[in-house]
Amino acid sequence: MRRIELLAPAGDWDCLRAAVANGADAVYFGVDKYNARVRAKNFRMEELKDVMAYLHKYNVRGYVTFNILVFENELEEAKQLVEACIDAGVDALIVQDLGLVQLIRDMSPDFPIHGSTQMTITSPEAVEFLKPYHLEVMVLGRENNLTHIQKIAEKTNVPLEVFVHGALCVSYSGQCLTSEMWGGRSANRGECAQACRLPYDLIVDGEQKEMGNVAYLLSPKDLAALDLVPELIEAGVSTFKIEGRLKSPEYVANVVSKYRKAIDEYLAGRHYTPSKEEIRELQQSFSRGFTHGFLKGTNNKQLVDGTFPKSRGVFLGTVKKVLKDGVLCELQAPLKRGDGIVFDAGRPEEKEEGGRVYDLRKHGKKVEGEVEKGVVEIIPGRHDINLTRIHVGDRIWKTSDQELERRLRKTFETERPYRLFPLTVRVYGEAGEPLISTWYDETTGNEVTVQSEQLLDIAQKRPLTLEFIKEQFGRLGGTIFELKDVHMYITGDVIVPVKELNRIRRQAVEQLIEQRQRPRLYSKQPIDLTSPYRQKQQAKTPSLMALCRTLGQVEAVCDTDVEMVYADFEFTTDYPKAVRIARTANKPIALATPRIHMPGENGILRGILKAEPDAILVRSLGAVQYYTSQSVEQTLIGDFSLNISNHLSAQLFLSRGLDRITPSYDLNIQQMIDLLEAAPTEHIEIVIHQHLPMFHTEHCVYCTFLSEGTDFTNCGRPCEKHRVSLRDRIGMLHPVRVDIGCRNTVYNAIEQSGAEYIPNFLSLGVRSYRIEFLEESPKKVEEVVSLYREALEGKRSGTSVWRTLKAINQLGVTRGQLIKK
Repeated sequence: MRRIELLAPAGDWDCLRAAVANGADAVYFGVDKYNARVRAKNFRMEELKDVMAYLHKYNVRGYVTFNILVFENELEEAKQLVEACIDAGVDALIVQDLGLVQLIRDMSPDFPIHGSTQMTITSPEAVEFLKPYHLEVMVLGRENNLTHIQKIAEKTNVPLEVFVHGALCVSYSGQCLTSEMWGGRSANRGECAQACRLPYDLIVDGEQKEMGNVAYLLSPKDLAALDLVPELIEAGVSTFKIEGRLKSPEYVANVVSKYRKAIDEYLAGRHYTPSKEEIRELQQSFSRGFTHGFLKGTNNKQLVDGTFPKSRGVFLGTVKKVLKDGVLCELQAPLKRGDGIVFDAGRPEEKEEGGRVYDLRKHGKKVEGEVEKGVVEIIPGRHDINLTRIHVGDRIWKTSDQELERRLRKTFETERPYRLFPLTVRVYGEAGEPLISTWYDETTGNEVTVQSEQLLDIAQKRPLTLEFIKEQFGRLGGTIFELKDVHMYITGDVIVPVKELNRIRRQAVEQLIEQRQRPRLYSKQPIDLTSPYRQKQQAKTPSLMALCRTLGQVEAVCDTDVEMVYADFEFTTDYPKAVRIARTANKPIALATPRIHMPGENGILRGILKAEPDAILVRSLGAVQYYTSQSVEQTLIGDFSLNISNHLSAQLFLSRGLDRITPSYDLNIQQMIDLLEAAPTEHIEIVIHQHLPMFHTEHCVYCTFLSEGTDFTNCGRPCEKHRVSLRDRIGMLHPVRVDIGCRNTVYNAIEQSGAEYIPNFLSLGVRSYRIEFLEESPKKVEEVVSLYREALEGKRSGTSVWRTLKAINQLGVTRGQLIKK
């Protein structure tokens, strides 16, 4: 059977120790600022060798998360961190940026790389695209279900890693731009502000839909797949990943121990079902309510609760009566003195009442110990809770359990291994010679030889026996080892002092641990990060392209002087009509692929080819692989969703068959300029006008709140009958649109313009510019095209363009600051 790995998060040293002590096979952690959890304590580069030595002592693998986009001016620092990881013997780097993948491979052909879930790897084709870079593990998207996982596993020998527990992102990882658009904190840079956890009003066809206390429309429950461990292993999962580098060490200890047990029970051939107590303990550490996420398929009703966005813990019951010093509740879970509770009136945006349980009473009499069920009077601390704010019907949650926390802390407060490692010893000797012992570490394959400092004497009374040597060498208490067996090859009756046997044992253990802690060795070679594309020439004949989302917009654009029309429709069945309109107008047309490519969706990609466009706007690794492997005749244009943010990733995609590429929207203007100075700008296309696509999610708002169904098979397609927007806290309306795969995109309410920077782009040789429409009328389409044409020809200033359109003067998600050189 393939190796099954339990992978735990570690935001600091305590979490690291908690993971090791509770049975993790591997730990992932961030170093300094270059990781997707910069708010965690993380580790410093100078700590890397100590961290790896600690992990390897316990035979635990250590993976460094470098799972963010890398900007052009950061490549040198990125190189230094990679070198530090190689030197420290890190077991792998978890990487998002394909430019960084290329950098690592140029530095070291054998250093392990894991493809982060931020790469949006969701299909066999995406795995195949990454094959030339010899990634050791692929972390699949959280949206892949068991059937998808099995189909991917059947087509690759690369181990697959899947998230099984922790917080769920409502957006596809690597495809969320909301946090930086609204708050200047990029999810692709580890600074997510969790805009998905905010309240929104649902606006349907211009009218607010009454939702009661449901306001958190994009805030999913937490993933918990403890009961799916057997199915996941059988589907082909090799690594079970726990989310939580911002969580406590008690959380890490709790979750790791539960999944360790489930995996071990399966591997031992025993049937295992998690108990109610085990599930409650998981909920106690952190829970917004548990769900299987998408592992059992899409169920929009179960994914989002909508009434609260934060961890609640264990549900105890509802308030039946408010007493003068407490409340009456019929318990649905155990409760005892000292437990923390909170009262939930369905208004989490308001201050909630909460505190500790001071006493429990039944029928007016004090109850000692834990009450598991039944009607009970909960008496809070005297000044903890304002009972006048508590009402009948309020839900009560147990937010903390001090006894559980103490028990979990005990697992990692003292340093000890989760399990002891077996040693086999061979002993040789004869009178007049030293005693020679060879110690074999069966877990690692390491071996050391230690001999006595004294020569063996002929025994007069009590010669060395196998039992005596086993007794002395077996005294390994306080170490990470246990003696499995001793093989004795001694000639004659000999004797050696006990203190010498003890010294041999201690020295052997020290040497074996030292061998474990030596850094793994990888090849490393110097590389030159200087780009060959620094020389630029002014672009003299810029081309303007327009992306349309309706047939009416296509018709309007075909009456303008754009060089190419793009069609990006919710339903790709309308693509042939768009092609016919463009052909009639003698305009070349590009058709856009969906942003996500799942197993079984090649029919959509074939349908695009069948429509016979002149070009294809390619939006996923799977689609890039599908089209480039067929050597299609169409021009292939990589879109922003490929997350190209430095010249190395630009070169990689161009070398793999794309004709043009669109830089990531994560780049602000200065970062864009840095990229353009180092990249082949004649192959770059910049989006200079658009409603930014912020969330891209498998969760369907239409299905969840406008249908009785649970997914696309039974939802009744409300997206074909209604138009939905989300209204945020400041009153902005953000349109929600559906694609052919029933995935939702939430677009920013106001369009943005990069017109002000056109002169900079032209001076750097950029010839291709794109404007994107969403809901604009044909008349508005013609106006926008005309304004940008004048800007490209130098007849109108960029400032005039965005002011005329009342757009945001911004490129991508952040405005940035253009530094004149």
